[in-house]
Amino acid sequence: MAEAVFRSLAARESLPVRIVASSAGIRPTEVGGPPSELAVRCAARRGYDLRGHQVRALQLADLSRFDQVLGLDRGHVAYLRDLAPANGRIETLLHYAPNLDLEDVPDPWQGAMADYDRALDLIEAGCRGYLADLRRRHVSG
Repeated sequence: MAEAVFRSLAARESLPVRIVASSAGIRPTEVGGPPSELAVRCAARRGYDLRGHQVRALQLADLSRFDQVLGLDRGHVAYLRDLAPANGRIETLLHYAPNLDLEDVPDPWQGAMADYDRALDLIEAGCRGYLADLRRRHVSG
């Protein structure tokens, strides 16, 4: 869901940098699977299309390929930092939404629609914050 949100929000920005976004699963059971039906419906209500999305496996090369690596919670970030301890570009997504005073996007898997809405609210806030940070760094100088 985070990749679709980020891509959609980034498309509305006119940043003078090339943005490449990709999401990856860190659990083998996630890889190759589609998003849950509730995730698809929740995202669609806000204009994000998750149909056809499949989770791809995280590749070790991703940690050096991307300028920034974002995890949805501290557990993801700890795992990523264990894989690449020298990579200082690994943060939680909500690092970019400090006004929320939260660090983790709770996983709504097997929850109710309200859980997916809450997760999507947080993902949107983090993505907006990250895009604002990109704008500050690349436009303001």
